Amino acid sequence: MSRYAFPRSEHFGVTIIAFSFYLFLSVVNSSVVDTYKQIHVTLARQEKTSQSPTIFKDITINQSKSTSARVYVSREALDNPRLKLPVVFFYHGGGFVAFSPSSPDDHKFCLQMASDTQSVVVSIDYRLAPVHRLPAAYEDAMEALHWITTTSEAFVTSHVDYSRCFLMGWSAGGNIAYNAGLRAAAEVDQIKPVVIQGLILIHPFFGGVKRTPSELRLAHNLELPLFATDLAWKLSLPIGANRDHEFSNPTVHGGSPALEQIRGLGWRVVVFGCDGDLLVDRQVGFTKLVEEKGVHVVGQFFRGGYHGIFIQDPSMAKKVYHQLQISMTAS
Repeated sequence: MSRYAFPRSEHFGVTIIAFSFYLFLSVVNSSVVDTYKQIHVTLARQEKTSQSPTIFKDITINQSKSTSARVYVSREALDNPRLKLPVVFFYHGGGFVAFSPSSPDDHKFCLQMASDTQSVVVSIDYRLAPVHRLPAAYEDAMEALHWITTTSEAFVTSHVDYSRCFLMGWSAGGNIAYNAGLRAAAEVDQIKPVVIQGLILIHPFFGGVKRTPSELRLAHNLELPLFATDLAWKLSLPIGANRDHEFSNPTVHGGSPALEQIRGLGWRVVVFGCDGDLLVDRQVGFTKLVEEKGVHVVGQFFRGGYHGIFIQDPSMAKKVYHQLQISMTAS
């Protein structure tokens, strides 16, 4: 792991409070959750009057499921109709039970990413547990891949290069990007003309029954304590499943057979993590497994930090944008 000096973020200690509160609201009162999400939607819409280098638009994917996408396109691309850009499907974090594309950290991250990497960013508002347990989020991720090839929204179709597609997510979104990637690798003919080039997994949310050293070491840390991860899995996994379910533990039974297909397709997999995150041992173990399967994988692990730093800290977000650009160039 490389050494990096992390500043203390103003988000330190706040993340888990908001996360736990949102978990509670998700279980107790869905109408409150809807109101909370609407506040973020309103705040984000107000930004459209700013001089941001990126424009965004909320577009319905499946009205019956209440799924949608927030699509980000740079002003430069809008001024050049002939410019075709890579497309990044982004999945927000929140333990499968919380947040949305309009949550402030996710929104700012995607807003800047579209500008810095000159890409079309499609941030998916997938269905949340516990009302919609896994694999609902994976199904929504796959539906979005089909949707982008059929939508008539010129805001999307005018600028997307379907042959350069990446799946990216942080925390639970990193888990979604991986599991959706496994499904997409097995259905490459069904999602054409979309051609996936790689997966970018940021703090991917993985679990398991047996505790890892980092989980024991950081069990009571403020950003993401162990009880919160256990609760998230309890609310999101299929009823009766434990944390060694394939949705939670990607290393169980030696990994998914679909990794062989990912290797054959030549996808690049990038995993971001830091040793201030109690999930880091699982992320490192996952990276080693993927490498053993012969997949081109890059592990970007740093000392210090906390769960969510790559989304919340602009200097660390730049590292993600830079690695994405490397993947785009290699594709």
